[in-house]
Amino acid sequence: MDVLETSKLLDEELYSRQLYVLGLPAMQRLQGAKVLLSGLQGLGAEVAKNLVLMGVGSLTLHDPHPTCWSDLAAQFFLSEKDLARSRAEASQELLAKLNGAVQVHVYTGDITEDLLQNFQVVVLTTSNLEEQLKVGTLCHKHRVCFLVADTRGLVGQLFCDFGENFTVQDPTEAEPLTAAIQHISKGSPGILTLRKEAGAHYFRDGDLVTFSGIEGMVELNHCDPRPIRVQEDGTLEIGDTSNFSCYSRGGAVIEVTSSRTVSHEPLDAALLQPRVVARSPQDVHRAHCLHQAFRALHKFQQLRGRPPQPWDPADAERVVGLARALDPLRGTEGEPLEKPLDEALVRTVALSSAGSLSPMAAVLGAVAAQEVLKAVSGKFMPLDQWLYFDALDCLPEDEEHLPNPEDCSPRCCRYDGQIAVFGAGFQEKLSHQRYLLVGAGAIGCELLKGFALVGLGAGGSGGVTVADMDHIERSNLSRQFLFRTQDIGKPKAKVAAEAAHRLNSDLRVTPLTHPLDSTTEHIYGDEFFSRVDGVAAALDSFQARRYVAARCTHYLKPLLEAGTQGTRGSASVFIPHVTEEYKAPASTPSEDAPYPVCTVRYFPSTVEHTLQWARGEFEGLFRQSAEAINRQQALTSLADTDGPNLPALLPVVLGALRSRPRTWRDCVMWALGHWQLSFHDGIAQLLRPNEDGTLLWSDPTPRPKPLEFDAGQDMHVLYVLAAANLYAQMHGLPGSQDQPALREMLKVLPLPGPQDLAPVFPSDLASAKLGPEQVQRLHEALKVWSVDAPLRPLRFEKDDDSNFHVDFVTAAASLRAQNYGIPPANRAQSKRIVGQIIPAIATSTAAVAGLVGLELYKVVGGPRPLRAFRHSYLHLAENSFSRWVPSAPAIQKFNSLTWTCWDRLKVPAGQPERTLKSLLDHLQEQHGLKVNMLLQGKAMLYSVRWSPEKQAQCLSLRVTELVQQVTGQVPEPEQQVLVLELSCEGEDEDTTFPPLHYELCKEAAPLHSNIEP
Repeated sequence: MDVLETSKLLDEELYSRQLYVLGLPAMQRLQGAKVLLSGLQGLGAEVAKNLVLMGVGSLTLHDPHPTCWSDLAAQFFLSEKDLARSRAEASQELLAKLNGAVQVHVYTGDITEDLLQNFQVVVLTTSNLEEQLKVGTLCHKHRVCFLVADTRGLVGQLFCDFGENFTVQDPTEAEPLTAAIQHISKGSPGILTLRKEAGAHYFRDGDLVTFSGIEGMVELNHCDPRPIRVQEDGTLEIGDTSNFSCYSRGGAVIEVTSSRTVSHEPLDAALLQPRVVARSPQDVHRAHCLHQAFRALHKFQQLRGRPPQPWDPADAERVVGLARALDPLRGTEGEPLEKPLDEALVRTVALSSAGSLSPMAAVLGAVAAQEVLKAVSGKFMPLDQWLYFDALDCLPEDEEHLPNPEDCSPRCCRYDGQIAVFGAGFQEKLSHQRYLLVGAGAIGCELLKGFALVGLGAGGSGGVTVADMDHIERSNLSRQFLFRTQDIGKPKAKVAAEAAHRLNSDLRVTPLTHPLDSTTEHIYGDEFFSRVDGVAAALDSFQARRYVAARCTHYLKPLLEAGTQGTRGSASVFIPHVTEEYKAPASTPSEDAPYPVCTVRYFPSTVEHTLQWARGEFEGLFRQSAEAINRQQALTSLADTDGPNLPALLPVVLGALRSRPRTWRDCVMWALGHWQLSFHDGIAQLLRPNEDGTLLWSDPTPRPKPLEFDAGQDMHVLYVLAAANLYAQMHGLPGSQDQPALREMLKVLPLPGPQDLAPVFPSDLASAKLGPEQVQRLHEALKVWSVDAPLRPLRFEKDDDSNFHVDFVTAAASLRAQNYGIPPANRAQSKRIVGQIIPAIATSTAAVAGLVGLELYKVVGGPRPLRAFRHSYLHLAENSFSRWVPSAPAIQKFNSLTWTCWDRLKVPAGQPERTLKSLLDHLQEQHGLKVNMLLQGKAMLYSVRWSPEKQAQCLSLRVTELVQQVTGQVPEPEQQVLVLELSCEGEDEDTTFPPLHYELCKEAAPLHSNIEP
């Protein structure tokens, strides 16, 4: 097999999120790979799209068949103008535009043995069994990885043959465990004690480890892998250390991951003795029945020259008969399988097999593309060897509501592939839906593409509104299918809407660039949600997800939600009165919660501590100080502001200088002085005894160690280079990227001494509370900055690798880690942690979007029982796929009242509007609720603990008058309800009453509630 010869450098900015999933070696192997893809219907298009976005070196397309109407339901590279044109040739141009670094070719001849040897991987997606067996045999013979992928309506199939003794270089997605060392004893065995924050319980007996950064017992650094044994107290036995030097401080123990070897059977053998990916014996049996169904469908095609007609009972019975007549399958040990064929399952597969569905193509295409990536990169364990996926739960349970042949016959329209499964009546329903899509990032783009293909909101009064406030960045392009290079800097919502409209000109898409949060409820309010049938959310923070889910609960709208992290993904569905409501993980901390200041400043023990410190250094040195100096004219009121303390910041900004910098050399002098202050003098000061003779550190807490500047140390030089460039940017001076010249300069520059770094200002100016005399003296000191342009505050930007922002944080954190004997993070790790980057890859993104699309079918199809819906989880790196029925909403009771999270107490305001007393009386009379406290948000409207006088004043007020009096807010003209919260006499601690919806109607209405007593 050939590997693509390439000298291209990896575009780390483009693939930044994917690099955190795959790592650099796997990405480089992917970039050199050559893949042949045969079959360019919907499934093939998904595989191709994912491979090109991920950056495969070369992709050759093969499909000489003409485009037909049924292709358009799932093939997003084709349109009506491509009818009768070769699918491969029609797809090439748009596919190549996804990624200019990928070579996309078209091959029009027959697939021959000589052709196959030019590729590392061959994928067949639209092929008969005869071709699969022929190509599979040749690929196995020549050690070319071979995949078969197929979808038939609501079932899908994937087969992998990576040959014999295929080496998996890196079997898991998890980073190798790394933990900081507290102590290592000399002995046989030596005992290694981890720092208490290191999480010793993650190591297991037999794990292989090596070491780095150890001082003293240096013989262990970078040693050959050693097995460990985990002791009951969490310490690790690491083998004989009796002849080594004594341990001094620092260092890390690092897990060594081992490669694994797998062997696959060729297709002809695996066809009769299938190894299937399944979680339970029931799943294994279902997969075996689906395996036979696919074999029977191939046999039907061979005998009849066509596939079964949509929902044709006669054709379906013929397929069942062919499945019944097949040679029986055998188990992994060759034993005959005893469980009988599930004929009802095979019959349902046959009835719905004529269709081509976008969500199914998305799911199977994502998994297939991930397997191609595994084949070319040696990253992650491949499938062993068959995967079957079915979503037959999308069909109505009641046979009376199943489609009929007439309703599913072709219409010569772009939805023919979907109509063949669900019927034309269902297609009409889809077209009239009105949906809100929140988020136009990677998952949002995939969802919007899916909406265009299925025709959601593409007719009548239907439509899709896409809301996203962000703008397109270059790093988005490797996952966000609807964006191109020329779109960088444009609003995501607008570009995504335009691109989706190009996919389906009937799709009505409205872009909104306002955020959907508590500040925009005047935009996304009662009137807006009254026009929405459902919501799809593709958000990257739990805070945003909670808010959108709360809006859906408030307005009783179905919510379809998806998220990914690396090769993990989930898709969930929440239906009013049917399923539970959305709940963020209970253990999730605040996403931006910082570590305690004292820990970060004096007692860091993890790389996260050092990175938070370094990030704070960036803010103080290059943003806050510049902003404070620029505000010097307002010093008289400095004590009254919330801004940074200028007198405290100025000594830091001046450093070793006594005036504003004028040259690059001045900036280097300042950076060198700040290095000395931060990593030597400051640490030495912390080690000095306090006035009472005590030390800040006590055993066994590791003490920091001052560093000595060394121009021969790369990290020392990087810090000075980055800090000097940032200082120059702040002062409007030219910087430099010439590291060799900087090293030479540093060899001759004197290190600033303590006297050079002493505060410029007297101690009475180190306070924000300044009198007139101190303000005048500070003005004098600042005159040197007043003569030139204002300083430029720098705002941290993680995605520009030329601006020195990440370089500074990486170097500062690394040096801080050296001070405290903590294993440092490399630049990529630092960028991910400080930038809060979520690892991402196109395959998991496409898969979860497809899973959402399947649940959309059920939501639109009409009322379904709880058992019809599915939450889903997948982990593509570990071949884990789970789908399960959501939980029902929890039922709460109080006296005779029963409710769930989806219920609310509805009380009309009446005409004339009722008073607070009338409202409270109504709740007690109708529901037996004696209200102790009434809230609107955080504002208290009423409490039984108030004085009788205060209660009387409030009880006589109309409810809206009371709200205005307490909150200062008047309901908006279009506002339909006030949402109030109750606390009632006799409630338990865990009782959460349903919200009270006080309906702001203009005319009198009968008093009622939707919760019956």
